[in-house]
Amino acid sequence: MSLQSMTGFARHLRNSDGAQVSWEVKSVNGKGLDVRFRLPPGLELIEPKARALFCQHFKRGNFQAALTVDRGAGIAKGIVNEPLLKELAAVAARLREDYGLAASTPEGLMSLRGVLEAPQEVALAPEDQQKLEEAVLAVLDETLTQLAANRKAEGRALGEIVTVQLAAIEMLVEQARLDPSRTLDAVRERLAAQVSLLIDAAPTLDESRLHMEAAFLATKADVQEELDRLEIHVAAARDLLREGNGIGRKLDFLTQEFNREANTLCSKANAPSITSIGLDLKAVVDQLREQIQNLE
Repeated sequence: MSLQSMTGFARHLRNSDGAQVSWEVKSVNGKGLDVRFRLPPGLELIEPKARALFCQHFKRGNFQAALTVDRGAGIAKGIVNEPLLKELAAVAARLREDYGLAASTPEGLMSLRGVLEAPQEVALAPEDQQKLEEAVLAVLDETLTQLAANRKAEGRALGEIVTVQLAAIEMLVEQARLDPSRTLDAVRERLAAQVSLLIDAAPTLDESRLHMEAAFLATKADVQEELDRLEIHVAAARDLLREGNGIGRKLDFLTQEFNREANTLCSKANAPSITSIGLDLKAVVDQLREQIQNLE
């Protein structure tokens, strides 16, 4: 059983040719596979190849992938705007003479806006750009491998929970099968009481119509088909768990079938004990579906 959860997180960092490459990837539940990237300037063109890597590792989930590249020595130092600095120094000197202000310090002048220009990325040669892009994609592949391992670990835990919930459904089905209200004598007694009420309500009802109504009441009271189908669904869910990864959609469909049978069981039940079992079934099925929503 190799299940994957759709929720997970991974961060991976590697130094490559003087650049520190770091990916951070988060994933949550999703109907399909959707990836949103946050890429630094100059690396936007890697997105198609990066998206292809996600498709290789995963089938479903909503992903957020953030890339950080620190090239260190590849960043130019700040540039001093000397003409502006000279102009500001002259203005400061004139103001000091005219108004007796304190002398300006070099640090004060350098802190003024526009004097020191921010450092800029140094453009890479084409071959160096290619090497950087290859390193970025390699680190992403390693990050996604780590994320897949994390999702599988959570998937195993979810699989154990789902297994317990399927066993609970199976136990409730067996309780319903063995419930005393389903014995032949109990069914006859309830049916006789219902027919008696029917006769009292419509004393002129002819015999053929009475037989039809009695047959309808008997059929409505029989939940054997619902119990059989619930057992079939349990077996199908267990087969899917053994099948492994990529079964979330199929299991989600089965939970809808479980819920349909539990609802029918409650509507057909004419004994409080069966109604109680049906309500317990609905509660377990709701819990089951909550867990299955997280499976890929």
